[in-house]
Amino acid sequence: MNFFDWLVGGIENPYKAGQWGPLHIATVACSIALVVAFYFIVKYAKNKEKTRNIIIWTLALSIFFFELTSRALYAVKLYVLAQPEMAGLDGLWILMPKPWCAIACWALMASVLIKKDYFYNYASLSALLCSVIFFAYPGVGFNNENLLFFNWYSILTHALLLITSLSLIVLKFTSFEYKNFPKLSLCFGLTFLYGLLEIFVLDLHVDPMYFMPNGDIQANILKIDYALYLLLYILLIVTYINAFYLISDRKNVKAFFKKLKKTKSNQ
Repeated sequence: MNFFDWLVGGIENPYKAGQWGPLHIATVACSIALVVAFYFIVKYAKNKEKTRNIIIWTLALSIFFFELTSRALYAVKLYVLAQPEMAGLDGLWILMPKPWCAIACWALMASVLIKKDYFYNYASLSALLCSVIFFAYPGVGFNNENLLFFNWYSILTHALLLITSLSLIVLKFTSFEYKNFPKLSLCFGLTFLYGLLEIFVLDLHVDPMYFMPNGDIQANILKIDYALYLLLYILLIVTYINAFYLISDRKNVKAFFKKLKKTKSNQ
């Protein structure tokens, strides 16, 4: 195998179960260690605001590098090499982010430009969920005999999702207050609409948000009835998002329920 084969693939690369092997564990450990390091770097920096912005921008640009490089290589595989695995695909398939993990990458990149609390919240929660699920049971990246560029792309982009999402939270870019919850809900709603657009209109992906029947998680990993899977899917997302808000905004939550209880007692 030469460098070009490593870069663009198109060669035989047998399956090899790599879940929770040394590389998998080391990637997770290094990702968490970096977040801890960033926390202390900012804590003891002379200019905390400048330092944390440099960290987040560096992470966002790293994600952009991998997203741009992967698309350039997919274009080479499709238009120059005409590899069989690219048959039936087109430029739109290359350009549009999919599945949810890739969408989260672009959300994180957009967050450093938008600079709004609700969008930091959305981007970090979306990316953290994707990265945790990936590292809990990676379906790509670690699972080949040869770690080609696209294997490393999967591993490193998911590591960057984990590092960047946690860094946004730890370095206090996020602000989980229920007053901005409607805007966050709108962002997630638009993300799911985008997923439906990719499925039913653009025909780019069969299940970008992992909620369609007979998807990989439902049919091959959990192996449960679709109705139960969809219920668990909704409960997971609702509970996951609200957990951050309930913990971070607990003072206002307690005040709300105290006021509600007082109102009922006066009726």
